[in-house]
Amino acid sequence: MLLHASTLTRERFAPFGDVIECAGARHYPINAGTAQRYHDLAAIDVAEANGRPALSIFAAQPVHANPVALRLMERHPLASQAFVPLARGRFLVVVAPPGDTLDAGALQAFLARAGQGVNYARGVWHHPLLTLEDLTEFLVVDREGPGSNCDETPLPASIQVAF
Repeated sequence: MLLHASTLTRERFAPFGDVIECAGARHYPINAGTAQRYHDLAAIDVAEANGRPALSIFAAQPVHANPVALRLMERHPLASQAFVPLARGRFLVVVAPPGDTLDAGALQAFLARAGQGVNYARGVWHHPLLTLEDLTEFLVVDREGPGSNCDETPLPASIQVAF
């Protein structure tokens, strides 16, 4: 199966979570006018009992093949998970609707442009980071706390995404 990545937009990605970007976001001046606050860009969800938000940085190795072979999908049943690149590179986003089991036939792929991040809604299946240029660091907001919050399922080697 070959997926074709479409452009990442708020509307197209809404069933899976939030697109994190300044363009079109509510904003206002702060710090005596020396900065702009782009406010409340994603619905961070750590509502499960005894959880708290965790702020991390992930460093992702780039993929160089086109199409890219997909390896596995994961989901976080207890919370959302946000990824914001700290450099201005592109990355692929591969998702499937939430559920106890992955429906590989429902996979969708998006190409995130420079300046965009994503917030996966609780339970949404997603592929690990697929950055397309240099080693890229991502600011990550997810849940820390008791309980199992990462389910993984391997994909057949025949599933690829073109961008």
